[in-house]
Amino acid sequence: MSSFTICARQTHCASFPRSQTRSFHASSRLRKQQSFPAAYYRGGTSRAVIFKKQDLPSEEKWPSIFRGVINSPDPNGRQLDGIGGGVSSLSKVCVVGPSARDDADVDYTFAAIGVKTSEVDFSSNCGNMSSAIGPFAVNAGLVYMEDGPCTVRIHNTNTGKIIHSKFVVEEGEAKVGGSFAIDGVAGTGAKIELAFINPAGSKTGKTLPTGNVVDTFDNIPVTCIDVGNPCAFVHASSLGVEGGILADAIDAHPDLLSRLDSIRKQAAVAMGISKSLDLVPGSIPKIAMVAAPYTHELISGETVEEKECDLLVRAISVGQPHRAVPITVAMALAVASRLDGSIVKEVTSSRPVDADGITIGHSSGKLLVGANFDKTGAVKDATVFRTARRIMEGVAYAD
Repeated sequence: MSSFTICARQTHCASFPRSQTRSFHASSRLRKQQSFPAAYYRGGTSRAVIFKKQDLPSEEKWPSIFRGVINSPDPNGRQLDGIGGGVSSLSKVCVVGPSARDDADVDYTFAAIGVKTSEVDFSSNCGNMSSAIGPFAVNAGLVYMEDGPCTVRIHNTNTGKIIHSKFVVEEGEAKVGGSFAIDGVAGTGAKIELAFINPAGSKTGKTLPTGNVVDTFDNIPVTCIDVGNPCAFVHASSLGVEGGILADAIDAHPDLLSRLDSIRKQAAVAMGISKSLDLVPGSIPKIAMVAAPYTHELISGETVEEKECDLLVRAISVGQPHRAVPITVAMALAVASRLDGSIVKEVTSSRPVDADGITIGHSSGKLLVGANFDKTGAVKDATVFRTARRIMEGVAYAD
């Protein structure tokens, strides 16, 4: 039998007093864990592990590394053995590196990691985590910005689209403290402005991928639109539920999620995202229920009055009810709300709460999204405001 020593920490045993080590006998040596420099950031209402591309091996090895760090799949749905949080908005990975493009400072790749499944999905972008990429690029030394307001130009490799991230730099790092609040996140932080440039046709090349303003799947009218990410919108009333239904009630409903996923998969085929229902990726198209605003209760127990938002949305992300709203879904809503005959415009208030855009009511509060259009009606850019925070930097272990 060979012997080995287990240390109290993953470092060389020689650096520890003898009292902090214990010797055992075993038939083989311990295998060294895979480790990679990493950071952990909140971006908007999501969190993700962020790697520098230069610190990772070739891309075909990424999925197994990401699953190990996040702890996917976990049949218990808790991801206790990794950094994931048991819900889709906390089971994410981002990779950032220098860009060779003239119109971008960094390349950013997003991966949605399955909670109960082993899927590592690169088919879409995460709008919320996009808000952390500029600050990460500055903090990690990938770009240099002088103190004061700055703009980091981000190329999202998932969609091929450009995002302009505007924020303040103080003493060489992205400013964190501030007075700006976003619903769904406790406290306040420094404001980050995200402008998604020419966001239409992110995956399909078209604003209306099916060529129709309204399609029908499972006898339910659906608007399919591709702005930021491909999305499918249905009236909550068409599925027999109220527009203000909360996430736990969606989870508890006997067939709501399965009906929504059936519509989503049919929409994916009709939009040209997938050739068959069984090949539809988990993250796109997004599907969401919309409804006209009315006074309703939030997850926090607070009440939102009818006059405080322009429409309601309840989005599903990777099979789970979103506790807020994905930013890319919000962008698609902003465009669909101006599209004559769309499912979204039918329930959008004709008197906007804010002249700067559309105010969307979600399970945790509200979100203002602005969109600018050219003379032909095509969307030039969509703008949202978020906060982000570096939570930790260090080493992530993949097994």
